[in-house]
Amino acid sequence: MSNNKIVRSVCYFTDNPSEGVAIKLADIAKTLEDRGYLIQTKRICSSLKDIDELSDKIGDKADYLSVGTLTYDEAIERLPKFCGINNLNFNIELSSVEIDNKYAELLFRIINEKPSNTFNFTFVFNNVPSSPFFPAAHFGGNGFSIGLQPTDLSENCAILEEWFSAMKNCWDEIIEIFKDNPEFLGIDSSIAPLLGGKGSLVNFVKRLEYTFDHSVTTNIYTKITKFIKENNPKLIGLSGLMFPCLEDDELAAEYEQGNFSIERNIFLSLHSGLGIDTYPIAVDEKPERIIEILTLIQALSNKYKKPLSARFVSDGKAKIGEKTDYQNHYLADVILRGL
Repeated sequence: MSNNKIVRSVCYFTDNPSEGVAIKLADIAKTLEDRGYLIQTKRICSSLKDIDELSDKIGDKADYLSVGTLTYDEAIERLPKFCGINNLNFNIELSSVEIDNKYAELLFRIINEKPSNTFNFTFVFNNVPSSPFFPAAHFGGNGFSIGLQPTDLSENCAILEEWFSAMKNCWDEIIEIFKDNPEFLGIDSSIAPLLGGKGSLVNFVKRLEYTFDHSVTTNIYTKITKFIKENNPKLIGLSGLMFPCLEDDELAAEYEQGNFSIERNIFLSLHSGLGIDTYPIAVDEKPERIIEILTLIQALSNKYKKPLSARFVSDGKAKIGEKTDYQNHYLADVILRGL
């Protein structure tokens, strides 16, 4: 089990990024490693919006940096610098703005200028603070939160309840480790699949003798969501079910087969998920289609008071009907479909 105890993200949130913050982050990671956890990434999210200052202070002290939530105007002002830094993340909150063409133009500007950084940007709706998962992370106060890669814990589990027990054991252990640390904000118990095999949520669903197509109209995803929200003793952040189209290799395969349309993604997000995540977009996609989708997600998020997001990724070259070339080991390459 130890090899499956994977921390996807340990994230320190700070209003004063400094060498001291980086040292704290490293100490937190070391503490978890000493208890048998594998640390995938160390991250820092700051309320500081000055990208130059943030990069100068701690640019090489974390795997990923984030300035959290920006307004449209703030994003446009900082976009040249954002496109010049490979590990910088941000998001834009759209729950209470009029969504027009400028938001699609912003996305396509990133696609044209630095397509790999589409991975580091998302639109958010009714976002919540202190999630360690980027690019939706948003500063809400100083301290650190932790997010696991819990799909790996499903290895050798024959039923959902065995997986639930493995997750609960890890949450309890982490809370015990940091119970006396006043800066520990909590655990985002989101299900964050990655790659194939034991890291794939779709793989586990199939091991439970469902096809993905069949699973969509069962209660398996609502059961998972209910468990992770009700049984995490120190809940924080999003704590929902991620359907990252290209980060879960077997979900990417379902996309290529036509089984994971944008409509199905939104349906799953509404009752169990967190939105559109690493969904492939072609360079010749119609901008008005992006606006239609963002407007729908805004309406659903506001109606159901539910945090949602929309992260589209492009390689800057592939058109509808062509195969992508992301050159990103976290993203599966696929033949693109229109939205």
